Amino acid sequence: MSLTEEIVLLTDNIHLLTKDQAWHYRVLPKGKLNNQFSLYCETSADMYDLSAELEILLGADIKLEPIADEVIARLLSKYYIKDNAIQGSTQLQGNNADDFLLNLIQEAKNLKSSDIHIESYENKCRVRIRIDGMMVERYLLKRDEYPALINKVKIIANLDIAEKRLPQDGRINFKHNDQQFDIRASILPTLHGEKVVLRLLNNDATDIDLNRLGFSFFDLDNYLQGAKKPNGILLISGPTGSGKTTTLYATLKLLNKETRNILTIEDPVEYTLEGINQVQLKESIGLTFAAALRTFLRQDPDVIMVGEIRDTETANMAIRAALTGHLVLSTIHTNSAWGTVSRLIDMGIPPFLVANTLNTTAAQRLVRLLCAHCKKEKEFNESLYPKQFKPYAKITTHYTAQGCEQCYYTGYKGRRAVYEVIPIDQELAFEIKNGNMYIQDLLKERGIQTLTENAFNLFNEGLTSIEEIYPLLFNY
Repeated sequence: MSLTEEIVLLTDNIHLLTKDQAWHYRVLPKGKLNNQFSLYCETSADMYDLSAELEILLGADIKLEPIADEVIARLLSKYYIKDNAIQGSTQLQGNNADDFLLNLIQEAKNLKSSDIHIESYENKCRVRIRIDGMMVERYLLKRDEYPALINKVKIIANLDIAEKRLPQDGRINFKHNDQQFDIRASILPTLHGEKVVLRLLNNDATDIDLNRLGFSFFDLDNYLQGAKKPNGILLISGPTGSGKTTTLYATLKLLNKETRNILTIEDPVEYTLEGINQVQLKESIGLTFAAALRTFLRQDPDVIMVGEIRDTETANMAIRAALTGHLVLSTIHTNSAWGTVSRLIDMGIPPFLVANTLNTTAAQRLVRLLCAHCKKEKEFNESLYPKQFKPYAKITTHYTAQGCEQCYYTGYKGRRAVYEVIPIDQELAFEIKNGNMYIQDLLKERGIQTLTENAFNLFNEGLTSIEEIYPLLFNY
């Protein structure tokens, strides 16, 4: 085990030093006992002068422990991120709660985080952020500071600060300097206080492009065939956080023409697109997916996007819209592209209606990509595969995550969608009408690649690690 794997800085210790102090003196906090600071420092440092200066700065006895210079550099980049991150004191007295929340949101946005979690436990409160799908602990808060922060969130989200027993949902329009985006706020009462999750929504849809999401040329061609039809249903399946909504927005961007009337019902509205009529779901007042769809049919639409098909009523309305000459785009929760057919039939939709309306069914997942600056090639051992998995190609070497300043020492940078796309042709529609769900041979004849095959291709190309695709290797 290397030194970098052995040294883990505790979150409450990280805040003993500010970001500027840590980088200026090239030191890291090991811990504090009574009036003595234990710090890691570089082996090349002048221990006497450094100790004397830090004692004056911190007002405490200093105990230095030298470690390799490259280890210090690595840990500084991991725990004291320079990218406009706010590291240091988390004192929230007075108006500092406002500043802390502002800085926290800016930090999360700069790090391309999707969610901020503010949580309360019996003896501590903490803040975590989700980067590339993984949770990272960033701050520890004192319990007496926590209520001020929660109240600040409630105020700017237009929620009731007196209500602490029931869940609440709100929306924040964040504006600061040249930044402007929406945040969905969810507050949940827990055993030791209220938990807050802030979902950062990207209002800018200019960078969304179907060609850059991860489709293979073959899958993209099949997908576009369904999207370009004047009517029918195009469904994308996958778990929460798998990028389904982004794929739908990229599709809407392609379909967004002056000659088309496009309506969407979403929960939440994650992007705003010029020229598209977007509606925010409000179940508390009866504005459900199904209710919105009924009204949409009287709005002379060409294209309708439904955020999610959750129940039989919504599924029936989507089928009705497709039968009356509209193109319907939506998402659904299933494990595979073909599983969408079974799900609709289980919801009570007659097989002949599914066969007549379904244009394309797709499944997708998100896979983290290895950092191109630091990934390392190693010899591959087939014991790393799940048992009974048969690889599609012989692998002799593979790349593993290492970590560097470019990827904040995670070893990964960015994510790519992995797809499975099935265009429903006449032969597949016939099988659906007859209730035949076992069509693997037909899919192979058409060259349809599964999620597992496409994920394996990413691994074979050295773009991701075996750990990232491992969960998908069970779907073969």
